[in-house]
Amino acid sequence: MNGTLERFLIWHDLLITQKMQFYMQKLVVLTSLILCTTATLANDSLLDVLSEAMIANEEDPHKLVILAAKYEHAEGLPMDREKAAELYCRAARLGSPDALYALGWMYANGRGVQRDDSVALQLFLMAAGEGHVHAQKMIQYTSAMLPSRLPDCLLPAIEEEDSEEAAIYYTDGAIANLVHKLAPDYQVDPKLVLAVISVESAFNPRAVSPKNAQGLMQLIPETAQRFQVSNPFDPEENIKGGMAYLRWLLAFFKGDVALVAAAYNAGEGAVEKYRGIPPYQETVKYVEKIRTRYKKSMHPYQANLVQRTSMIVSSDHLD
Repeated sequence: MNGTLERFLIWHDLLITQKMQFYMQKLVVLTSLILCTTATLANDSLLDVLSEAMIANEEDPHKLVILAAKYEHAEGLPMDREKAAELYCRAARLGSPDALYALGWMYANGRGVQRDDSVALQLFLMAAGEGHVHAQKMIQYTSAMLPSRLPDCLLPAIEEEDSEEAAIYYTDGAIANLVHKLAPDYQVDPKLVLAVISVESAFNPRAVSPKNAQGLMQLIPETAQRFQVSNPFDPEENIKGGMAYLRWLLAFFKGDVALVAAAYNAGEGAVEKYRGIPPYQETVKYVEKIRTRYKKSMHPYQANLVQRTSMIVSSDHLD
């Protein structure tokens, strides 16, 4: 009897030991799975952070367009059309016709952005102006009666002037405030307008040049008449006329700031004649002064303002 009890106790202990080993193995496996999952999530989060950092620093418009398309169509990445629109817009600011077309398509169809046919038309016109074949076709299906406009992400940023720079160039706060108030209506960067005023008249609304250019933005009578300025010595009228002319020049020279500055000084005909900045000492110095005050080489433009654009490719060779 004692032998039977002893064998039972041995068997019972063995059974318990086996069960404990079984549960321990399960616990080890479960712990491993938890650790692996945690590590995977941590790696995914790290990859997300690294990916966002890489995207934030990317300056190649072609790569941005490819990445935007992946987000738009869920190709290897989760679908995020708002992110796609943001990336297309960044690429468009860097001069990509493909990005302009893709962003126009998103606005035309309300994908990731609120549908806006006016914005779509503007983007298609800009892409078509760069030779984009599909954009040229899309214009045929878009009403020419629509008032085209730039999307918010391509509008010139209205920034506070650097105080040190403002002290050097922009000495009249009232005029600067007026420029900032009017600039959004013309979709022209107020910094560019202020740079022109600074060089043209040094903020003197009564300034008159030997060539009879008048007022803050030094409009000659022909330009004043062209842009419906009746009193060039009225600061608001003069600024409106100057902004209208800058807006037209930006469209004609496809946003090339150096060519726009040269044309503002010497006339668009002279820039066309010399296929770039005319070799006039006054004009060359004028462009240098504008570029010293306004650092951007390209500016968004409204392509539908002109019947044709300049045949000059760009002024990049001047940098």
